Amino acid sequence: MNKRLTFHLIGNVVRLAGALMLLPLLVSLIYGGEDAIPLLISMAITVAAGSALALIRPQRESLRAREGFAVVAFSWILVSFCGGLPFYFSGYIPSLVDCFFETVSGFTTTGATIIPNVELLPRGLLFWRSFTHWAGGMGVLVLSLALIPKMGARSIHLMRAESPGPSTDKLVPRVANNAKILYAIYGGLSVVMVFALLLCGMDWFDALVHMFGAAGTGGFGTYANSIAHFNSAAVDIVIGVFMALFGVNFSLYYFILRRNWKAALGNSEMRLYWAIMLISSVLIAINIMPLKDVGFCAMSDGPAQAGNFLTALRYSFFQVSSVMTTTGYATADFNLWPQFSRCLLVVIMFIGASAGSTGGGIKVIRIQLLFKSMLRDIRRTVHPKSVNTIKLDGHTVDENILSGVQGFFFAYMFVLFASTIIVSRDGFSFETNFTAVVATLSNIGPGLGMVGPAGNFAAFSDVSKLVLSLCMLIGRLEVFPILMLVAPSAWRQ
Repeated sequence: MNKRLTFHLIGNVVRLAGALMLLPLLVSLIYGGEDAIPLLISMAITVAAGSALALIRPQRESLRAREGFAVVAFSWILVSFCGGLPFYFSGYIPSLVDCFFETVSGFTTTGATIIPNVELLPRGLLFWRSFTHWAGGMGVLVLSLALIPKMGARSIHLMRAESPGPSTDKLVPRVANNAKILYAIYGGLSVVMVFALLLCGMDWFDALVHMFGAAGTGGFGTYANSIAHFNSAAVDIVIGVFMALFGVNFSLYYFILRRNWKAALGNSEMRLYWAIMLISSVLIAINIMPLKDVGFCAMSDGPAQAGNFLTALRYSFFQVSSVMTTTGYATADFNLWPQFSRCLLVVIMFIGASAGSTGGGIKVIRIQLLFKSMLRDIRRTVHPKSVNTIKLDGHTVDENILSGVQGFFFAYMFVLFASTIIVSRDGFSFETNFTAVVATLSNIGPGLGMVGPAGNFAAFSDVSKLVLSLCMLIGRLEVFPILMLVAPSAWRQ
């Protein structure tokens, strides 16, 4: 492994993360500067640490796949640790483990929290907490490639190691330009969402913070009861729709801008993504509509009456959009919903959003390919001598991609069950332990039981919090960059 190049690139990323703290520092000064000193100290430490690593000059510039994976894995770990320093130095989160958990949750766009009362945080920390969603949504390394185009040759390995999905195709030949296009689309949608929220009556601060959470599909906000605080159908609809839009493969938006309608509208993953979301929303709306007790929207200050299908659809669509895109915002405590609705939401947690989006989960395209592989195996059992190929959108899927999808699924399930066993040592219910792991591994945030929309992860032990933090990183980086760190072959020259 080219260790000097690896450390040099990690240093560039960490230094950029420190520079990003300038924004919450400015916000802090605007709102009184209560948390300005902790942010300033943290920024200085992060920039200094990144600069020290960046000074390590590589003897050769060749960047192979394993260096790319190592840069991505270590960058996310270090950026998450440094990103937690403002919470630690401010005293609002006195435990370094809790700070790491909260910031990993931010950068991986998970939205799981150990803070029961976020309203107590000063504005600078609130802004930084949610801004980590926006920075991590498209990817810290992708942002670095867009801003630091000379990060090294063959930097496609960095993008592929960090971007969600079975494969990452370049929209244009140069990787740096590819990253700029993705961030331009990302930023454009973000700006439109901010103005839409302003029209709904939010102030600038709340609009920006909740845009960060929805765009990055993260879910951090400014109130303990999430979006239910606003008790506004307009806010629910705007955030619900934009969460769904940010869960679409961003390459399709590029095709739309280029007026390549066939590539955009003919994408089978996108059609399946919308079909799952809309059908699930209707099924859950029908399931919760007969409730006499309006517990399904009990988080709201002024809950609507049950028995109205449109009202039920409003709450069900928002929650399905939030869970499927792995955002984690809530207008309802779905712990109080019927068993069918809760079960369906857990299934959607596994599926997740589209590849190439800011969402997490297994991804819709992998579910497609796994289902097609199962059907092919059934056909082969019935007709052993037949030749069967798997096609997606009219193209034959390479066997290496199918093998990679199957390997990812096995690794995902292995991490899921192993982590559930470790977390179960804390003695909480199976529902709480299992959905806590699913919610962190799929980068969703809230689960069921103690970690539902009205709960948090504060009661878990430090060991469990570290395991769940690792799950968040593994889920965001698609398993293999983190698991590669423990493979001896990756470190041989």
